[in-house]
Amino acid sequence: MGEIPELTRLLRNLKDAGCVQAVIERFLELEQEGKSQEQLRLLSLHRAHLLDQLHISQQQIDCLDYLIYNIKNKQ
Repeated sequence: MGEIPELTRLLRNLKDAGCVQAVIERFLELEQEGKSQEQLRLLSLHRAHLLDQLHISQQQIDCLDYLIYNIKNKQ
């Protein structure tokens, strides 16, 4: 089997990272324009968004853990 083309690997990585189509398209535009600093900024913004989601999920898990703890202690 042949090696996976670089563009295919890049697209797969962006999709696996949860980037929406608009972000992927902008990333590719910046690639064409040679604007690597703006690509980094775009990826950093997406990373920050993912971290925000992670923190929200963690707070929700903490709430569930508290409820589970309380129910178990009543028994």
